[in-house]
Amino acid sequence: MSKINSVCVYCASSTKIDTIYVEAARELGTLLGHAGIRVINGAGNRGLMCALSDAALAAGGKVTGVIPHFMVQQGWHHKGLTELIEVEDMHRRKETMARLSDAVIALPGGCGTLEELMEIITWKQLGLYLNPIVILNTNGYYDSLFTFFRQAVEEHFMGHRHLELWRTARTPAEAIKLVQTTPTWDVAVRKFAEI
Repeated sequence: MSKINSVCVYCASSTKIDTIYVEAARELGTLLGHAGIRVINGAGNRGLMCALSDAALAAGGKVTGVIPHFMVQQGWHHKGLTELIEVEDMHRRKETMARLSDAVIALPGGCGTLEELMEIITWKQLGLYLNPIVILNTNGYYDSLFTFFRQAVEEHFMGHRHLELWRTARTPAEAIKLVQTTPTWDVAVRKFAEI
């Protein structure tokens, strides 16, 4: 287990979601800020991404945002972050966020968040990303995804061991505890990437 200095957080940019999700994002940001753990995110200025960033900064933390040039041109970037990294495209954004992070926490989100989460889980399955991945299941948001994963295992699209690629948390405090206590994945995982 290595020390967690930075956590990549995937989350929604929607402004129309229930306040329970916003409150959880703010709590996570506050806890990360107080713990001195740098937040790595997509640099958005709306939704959970903005709530998380603002809370982490208000708690004395640091936030590095990674965002493609076209989003900056649209004015979608947070202008008050500790560091803003502009990249060429979405692929480079995800690669950079993963490279800079010691762990990943996924908050609720839509297609973009799910796409990021599925990619990092796949990278871990292939031994390309070995750090902890935690899914913060606020309000049971991801319950149907976990049902899908179990079905994928039952129908042999995934192996039982693949369910260990991530941990699940109900609260922001539990999510932080899990990233700090989950062992680094062994690169030998590649031997069971195929089922």
